[in-house]
Amino acid sequence: MEKQIYEKVLNNTKVKRPVLKNSLQAFLIGGIIALLGQALLDFFQNVLELEEKMATSMMSISLVFLSSLLTGIGIFDRIGQFAGAGSIIPITGFSNSMTSAALESKSEGIVLGIMTNMFKLAGAVIVAGIVSAFFSATLIYLFSR
Repeated sequence: MEKQIYEKVLNNTKVKRPVLKNSLQAFLIGGIIALLGQALLDFFQNVLELEEKMATSMMSISLVFLSSLLTGIGIFDRIGQFAGAGSIIPITGFSNSMTSAALESKSEGIVLGIMTNMFKLAGAVIVAGIVSAFFSATLIYLFSR
């Protein structure tokens, strides 16, 4: 009896999330970020006539810079609230996490605050990326013989 009452109260108070709306917003913002990346790549290749490797690097640097700048002035947080996971496209999300951590700890000084805390969240991403790359490369090596 108590379990039924508990489930009824739980169902009445449960937050109903608009999954379709959230998915569309994430898709839209993620697509806009990817479109911006492609536009930057095309600009660096076609207008500035950089070779593909250099243009790709410049596009990545530009996205990191823009993401950090927008985080610093408080706009990226609003984009993230609207888009949810759509704003966490790897390079912009990585830049946002590092910039946010740096801004939160700037009162503690440059070395003990900013430099120490910048990699708290991003460090886990780096470690996960390196470990997964190692295992993927090992499997590819073993099965390609």
